[in-house]
Amino acid sequence: MTQHHDVVIVGAGLAGLAAARELSIHGVDVAVLERGDTVGGRVRTDRIDGLQLDHGFQLYNPAYPEAARVLDHDALQLRAFTPGVVALTDHGPTRLGDPRRRPRWAVDALSGRTGGLAGKLRFAAYAWQTSRAPRSDREDRPDMTAEVALLSAGVDRTLLESVLRPFLSGVFLEDQLATSRRFLDLVLTSFVKGTPVVPAAGMQAIPEQLSDSLPDGTVRTGMPVRSVAPGRVITDSGEFTAGAVIVATDPRTASSLLPGLPLPEGRDVTTFYYLADGDPALLTEGDPVLLVDGRRSRGPVVNTVVLTHAAPTYASNGRTLVSASVLGLRDSAEEELAVRNHLAQLYGAGTRGWDLVGIYPIPYALPAMSVPLDIRQPVDLGEGIFVAGDHRDTASIQGAMVSGRRAADAVLAELGLDVMV
Repeated sequence: MTQHHDVVIVGAGLAGLAAARELSIHGVDVAVLERGDTVGGRVRTDRIDGLQLDHGFQLYNPAYPEAARVLDHDALQLRAFTPGVVALTDHGPTRLGDPRRRPRWAVDALSGRTGGLAGKLRFAAYAWQTSRAPRSDREDRPDMTAEVALLSAGVDRTLLESVLRPFLSGVFLEDQLATSRRFLDLVLTSFVKGTPVVPAAGMQAIPEQLSDSLPDGTVRTGMPVRSVAPGRVITDSGEFTAGAVIVATDPRTASSLLPGLPLPEGRDVTTFYYLADGDPALLTEGDPVLLVDGRRSRGPVVNTVVLTHAAPTYASNGRTLVSASVLGLRDSAEEELAVRNHLAQLYGAGTRGWDLVGIYPIPYALPAMSVPLDIRQPVDLGEGIFVAGDHRDTASIQGAMVSGRRAADAVLAELGLDVMV
């Protein structure tokens, strides 16, 4: 059985759905083929027993320009986290964030527990100037690792080791800060301009909103693709022909479908979810803020947060849901015990009675943003085959959606299809 469409998109993650949306609003007949049972790719949420468990700890930033252009933020009912971080040091917890948004945190910022004031001001100046620089200026600057960039900006070692390294390790999913300065600059810009949030219905609400905007029948789930060739896609259910094909899968699948496509190194992470007992107000004083260990090597947890402090909808009946993320793939009983013990140190609370409700090992959670980083990888591979995904732009929701739009625009140009106003 053969079906024909103007464009066939392989993969219903953010990149594929963003491409489908852009093509559909220009009147293009699109079919999106997804091997899984629902949309989202790596942005998925399990909704079980009144809990919302995202596939790995993920946040959305409303300041992402591409996502803000496409998504209906009001409909997502975004729930905000505190824009900052609490770092546990040998001298106790220290709260650091933008003093304009959290004036009462200024006392901690002045403290010497996380380095001198001059070094903190230099970091603030670097972040502020970066957020105000044109994108072309940021991309034209010589690339280097994030660690070298921060030290070159005058950030002192104490601040770097006690706050910035543990915080950025959870963003980059690597603790050497070997990630490109260009990606660091994008991350800092998003934090200066926006506040991290989650949708009330879980992170999967984002791809679901994109999918719901498409014409009925556009997305076909349970449809694994076996091979891709110019103008043709083969599935277990038959053949699809098209004027153009966009491969918008995860990087490993894209590389298998498109031999010769470069495969960036991947970053792995494991996220543990617990239902905490006791008074939730005793955990980070009821504040929805990210907690990291600035003492280094005290345990495996790279970051943790009480999700229900920000979004009570993540656990019904007033329960307290805590996430904790660890670099790499670690889901053994011994590793879970180490996570639980580390959480007890971080929160200063007993965790023996906490119920483990989910473990999510996520292989290739993010493509590595290594030096030198070319933020705009080509999406047109020739012969009517295109590729989209965060590995073509940046390892973020913003990057995935931008790549989807770029692929769609390239298809429109290639096919010379009429644009509907």
